[in-house]
Amino acid sequence: MATLRPGGAAALFLRRVGTVSGFTMLSRVTGFLRDVVLAWVIGAGPIADAFFIALRIPNHFRALFAEGAFNAAFVPTYAGTLEREGEARALAFAGRVLGALIAVQVVILIAAEIWARGLLGLITPGFEGDPVLGDLTTSLTRITFPYLLCVTVVTVYGAVLNAHHRYAAAAGAPVLFNIAIVACVALTLLAPAGHPWFAPHGAAIGVALAGVTELALLVWAMRPAGLVLVPLRPALSGEVTTFLKRLGPATIGSGAAQIAMFVDTILAAALPKGAVSGMYYADRLYQLPIGVIAIAVGTVLLPELSRRFAAGDDVGARRAQRRAILWSIVLTAPFVVAFLAIPDLLVRLAFARGAFDQVAVARAAVTLQAYAVGLMAIVLMRSVVPGFHARGDTRTPMWIAFVGIGVNVVLKFILSDTYDVAGLAFATSIGAWVNLVLLMIVDRLRAR
Repeated sequence: MATLRPGGAAALFLRRVGTVSGFTMLSRVTGFLRDVVLAWVIGAGPIADAFFIALRIPNHFRALFAEGAFNAAFVPTYAGTLEREGEARALAFAGRVLGALIAVQVVILIAAEIWARGLLGLITPGFEGDPVLGDLTTSLTRITFPYLLCVTVVTVYGAVLNAHHRYAAAAGAPVLFNIAIVACVALTLLAPAGHPWFAPHGAAIGVALAGVTELALLVWAMRPAGLVLVPLRPALSGEVTTFLKRLGPATIGSGAAQIAMFVDTILAAALPKGAVSGMYYADRLYQLPIGVIAIAVGTVLLPELSRRFAAGDDVGARRAQRRAILWSIVLTAPFVVAFLAIPDLLVRLAFARGAFDQVAVARAAVTLQAYAVGLMAIVLMRSVVPGFHARGDTRTPMWIAFVGIGVNVVLKFILSDTYDVAGLAFATSIGAWVNLVLLMIVDRLRAR
């Protein structure tokens, strides 16, 4: 039975989680500073909506192509190759994948820069009725979109470093993202007074600059590790074939989650002005425990489970997973209580200054409360899903994700008319619980 006493393997696991959590906490602190600056300068009105949509669009594609789906397929394949074939073969596999991803992302970037207005028309049809706001959003999106190319490469380097149990650089890279935005927004304050568009453009430039600085950090971090990773011409080696077989279902599953996020953006853009911003600021507080606990645990757990399963140590893998679940519950519970009990106070303390008025506080607070209902489920999924992915099974989480996302999306349409943006957040929470319960049922049946 799993125990909470941090000894032996548990202590090593907690040290690794602590490394990721520490840098993630630093990222959240600087992210909080970033959001305070954005709330102070651009508030939670239509101009803020334009920037946050321009920020969310490349992030949607990042989550689809460069994070969840990619790591689910890449890390177990790389770790298994490293365990069985050695470092040189594993890095060659990573180089071929990196070359293919860069080629795909260049095509996506060119298409997005050319057809940005059409893309926005599909995602935020509510903005089409305001040509001035639509032009601003289009302009900001063209500035932020190159971030996707850089962060895709960052993801590959980070996954390789994580597989070698080097977590600091990848976990710390988002700090540069936050610093770049704050610095660029601060520079816009030197611009002539009275022009409200300088700040969002400065923030958008900060997003693009952040991609370059994050990439530089990860490339630098490879050298002390003795790892050399360069893009190679794509080739269908055995490892690449295995990776692609796993990537397909993982991408479809991630795509289902992104559909729900796109629906959030579409419906929030159609609600009264400030809805996108209200959802964004509530999400920033909600993402704190997800980043510090869930993502940290999942980041460390996936390569560990992948190596254990590759070595045939199923018992050790199960023990590590149970330990991760127990620690996730203990660490997440205080956040759930706080978000449910005092959301207004938390939002006021975090953002209520400058252009962020009391109406914005109330909207973000009730949204945070709705998110809190599903927080534990979101965190625990980061401990359950790696067990499937580490065994090379990306199909089962995909099908279960479809069910959870289906419930989520249906509820979004039902609840948003009555409960505004809080209805969107509550639908996300219910969908998360449906997803988690089904995952745990299937996992328990397989363990018998």
